[in-house]
Amino acid sequence: MSNMQPAAPVFLLRLPEVISRVGLKKTAIYARIAAGTFPRPVTDGGVSRWVEAEIDAWIGQLIAKRDAGGKGA
Repeated sequence: MSNMQPAAPVFLLRLPEVISRVGLKKTAIYARIAAGTFPRPVTDGGVSRWVEAEIDAWIGQLIAKRDAGGKGA
């Protein structure tokens, strides 16, 4: 028997949910993915989903950059 705690659940978001959360259009999201500045999706059978925690972290990085006086994404 292990004393390890179970990992936190991983939630996957569909593109419309990502668009709603980040306020970017599909083309801007994919352009940023290509530039390496936005989380890449997980794909399965041609369906793309984004890891919710990675999207939340990306938003957090934008906020941290703003608070540090840097330019946004």
